[in-house]
Amino acid sequence: MATTRAALTESDIRMLVKGATADERALAAHKLCRNIDRAVLGENERQIAHDILRVMAADAAELVRRALAVTLKNSVALPADVANRLARDVESVSLPVISFSPVFTDADLAEIVRVGGPLRQMAVAKRPKLSARITTMLVEQAPEDVVATACANDNARFSEVTLQKALDRFAKSEQVLQAVAYRTALPLSVSERLIDMVGDQLRDHILANHALSPERTLELIVGAKERATIDLVDQAGRTADPKAFVAHLNSVGRLSPSLLLRALAHGHMTFFEWGVAELAGVPHHRTWLMIHDAGDLGLKAICERAGLPPRLLSAFRAGVDAFHGLEFDGGTHDRERFQEHMIQRFLTSPHAVSREDSEYLLERMDRSANKRRAQSA
Repeated sequence: MATTRAALTESDIRMLVKGATADERALAAHKLCRNIDRAVLGENERQIAHDILRVMAADAAELVRRALAVTLKNSVALPADVANRLARDVESVSLPVISFSPVFTDADLAEIVRVGGPLRQMAVAKRPKLSARITTMLVEQAPEDVVATACANDNARFSEVTLQKALDRFAKSEQVLQAVAYRTALPLSVSERLIDMVGDQLRDHILANHALSPERTLELIVGAKERATIDLVDQAGRTADPKAFVAHLNSVGRLSPSLLLRALAHGHMTFFEWGVAELAGVPHHRTWLMIHDAGDLGLKAICERAGLPPRLLSAFRAGVDAFHGLEFDGGTHDRERFQEHMIQRFLTSPHAVSREDSEYLLERMDRSANKRRAQSA
């Protein structure tokens, strides 16, 4: 009890209960909440503190209840029953707690979404963390702007089914489509569906940041409208299933030495390994050893087995050596810098590559540098 008295003074408690004005009680409430949040309390002291918070939550003055909500919106010291009471209060009190309080369970948030109305649903959509259960409810029940906000929240978990429901329900909403497209990661089916639903700018973003199936990638490359906006090398490096990707490219005659060369120069080593393995008819683990651990003779042997032109062997060796000599540094634009350095090393090594491949790599290096400068400006 002594600890509680030190943190929660008698005068502060009297002011909270008997303060003549709402301003006085709100000031006392803010001080008490701050002390409760910071104090180390035993079980008995914690119960006393919770009772005091319940008194605040029942105060007739909105200013007092708001002081409680704002001061403890991020605190685990707020009892769950008090948090749920505040969530049903007027918006100036409820929204800070709904937006941030860590004490809400999924069941609590589900009830808020169900009965809380658009403003409270929006507060839920902005929370620092959301489960797939809650995002599903939002997509099914909330209005367009709330769904767009939830989709734009990369700390909100979405199932593939729920993202598809968002596209079904808001197929004509540029706001929702953009929010989905700009998520950090998207399921393959969602990326491919979005391609057909959005304008050129969003399509370019999807192609530059999300993986597509090999079938869809080649379909877009062949199509006249999208030909300038998609790069097979980018998709090769982005695919989550390089084995299937290279198998499809090989089946349609698109797994060329030039593609492997360009992918390697971009640091897409996994794709390069699987591509060589596919052409050579050798298991990936053996191909990996011959590329990385068997020296010059290993790389030469596997390239010959894959039917790759002998004139490109030195270029492949330069790419492998450059890859081994570079590492991601963990900083901003890490991948872009890595790829730029890979291409620089590749282009400054003596080897026989076509003029077309060299011009392609130079153009990509310039594009990468310009992109980083624009984003840093």
